Amino acid sequence: MKRSLLYVVSVIFGMCSIPTLTHAEILAMMNYESKTEESLKTLKIGGPQERREGIAIIDVDPESERFGEILMDIPLPPDLVAHHLFYDKSMNKIYMTALGQSRLHVIDMNTHPYRLKKIETPGCTVQEDAVFSDDNKTWYLTCMGSQNLVVGDVKTDAIKTTLELPKPYPHGFAVHGGIDRGLVTSTVRASDLGDAGETVTVIQASTGKILSSHKVSNKPSPSGEAPVEILFAPKSNPPVALITNMYGGTMWAAIWDPAASDFKVKQAFNFNEIKMGVPLEMYFNENGDRLYVTTAKPGHLHIFDVSGGVTAPKLLKSIPTAEGAHHVAITKDERYGFVQNALLNLPGMSDGSITVVDLKQEKAVARIDTLKNMGLNPNSIVLLPEWNHLAGH
Repeated sequence: MKRSLLYVVSVIFGMCSIPTLTHAEILAMMNYESKTEESLKTLKIGGPQERREGIAIIDVDPESERFGEILMDIPLPPDLVAHHLFYDKSMNKIYMTALGQSRLHVIDMNTHPYRLKKIETPGCTVQEDAVFSDDNKTWYLTCMGSQNLVVGDVKTDAIKTTLELPKPYPHGFAVHGGIDRGLVTSTVRASDLGDAGETVTVIQASTGKILSSHKVSNKPSPSGEAPVEILFAPKSNPPVALITNMYGGTMWAAIWDPAASDFKVKQAFNFNEIKMGVPLEMYFNENGDRLYVTTAKPGHLHIFDVSGGVTAPKLLKSIPTAEGAHHVAITKDERYGFVQNALLNLPGMSDGSITVVDLKQEKAVARIDTLKNMGLNPNSIVLLPEWNHLAGH
């Protein structure tokens, strides 16, 4: 009897010690909009289509039984033209910019179901990037259509001030608390993507004072480079910010010079030499020795070794994704990168798919056509906080 009882107890204990088996999942949030009529014809989606915008949460884990399924769909006003999604440093809130309205939307990621809070940003048209200070106390919003920069409080989301900028079409912004500097790019006119800029402007972050501007091109002015995104490399000493030139097809570095209290600029990489165009977003791994850059035409994710310094990146691999490769969401364990393939519904750069890249194997392993097959383009992608890596942002 004792032996039988001991056996039963040991079996029960053994069962309790086995981890509960749960299905694999990685959840991503994407804001989407309707494709153009031309794209719908290509996809053979017939009949009149009402313009649609929304936020979808999709299981993007290629090992999941629900891979590619929409688990939640939040409708948005069809005239908002929701643009990009940005986490604050704590990943407690997501800020969503818009091209069609002067409103910033904030999502509290700790409240379920998710709700959008509107922040009126009068005088800020064509909202592009929302960026956060190192201490996560201040947010900055670039206004490409109105040539200004809105500065707000992360805790209350109250607007602190609005800075008028000397160069038109501000798009990318980066801030470094250690040197009290912000850098903003001058990109293109929003209405027709013309009149491309060629500079980055330096701002004193604490006061908003405009300090200098630097040309990021070796060509005669007007060079038409269209510097678009800018990102400080983590763990870089002295601080270095990388800049992607959308039309120029190059990547530049702005290197902090402590003696001059200003930056020196130099070209870091030329994508034209590998027949790649429209470089856009940049990301870093946790160690700071890998850099990931997307090019939209043709769509690729490029992996660079920057262990020898970010001003001299060494290209390791260029991974084909799909036309319009733009934002990338990276998992905390740095195994997967999910590439969103769509840029402003532009012809030849609006595939509408998500490419799953295994960053360890350095190859594409799956593809999600869920939104594409519905006649929709994802405009941005982040993972939910449980899975998301800020990747230097």
